[in-house]
Amino acid sequence: MIHVYCYSRCSTCKKALKWLDENKVKYELIDIKENHPDEKTLRILHKKSGLPLRRFFNTSGLIYREMELSKKLPDMSEDDMYKLLASDGMIVKRPLLVSDDKVFTGFKEDEWKTIL
Repeated sequence: MIHVYCYSRCSTCKKALKWLDENKVKYELIDIKENHPDEKTLRILHKKSGLPLRRFFNTSGLIYREMELSKKLPDMSEDDMYKLLASDGMIVKRPLLVSDDKVFTGFKEDEWKTIL
């Protein structure tokens, strides 16, 4: 089963869900604001993704800018980054697509085609 963490007011999430529906991909939708991944889950997803941890941050989000995370992240430990990501789903890059063996941050149609 594919799980997709999204925020209902996010235009990129809407575009991704539309693409999934048009391609008849079954998925479970998870509201990232209400049910964001905890620290343990984020560690698992990060390892599974093979991506740098910084790719899990919503760099265009209001909280990211308000907290000036672009300046703080380079000096943060991974443990601190995980704690921060787990503190608020709006900090996490979305949509976050999770399949049995892959994790993608953001909607990139070409990447999603490779697993769906």
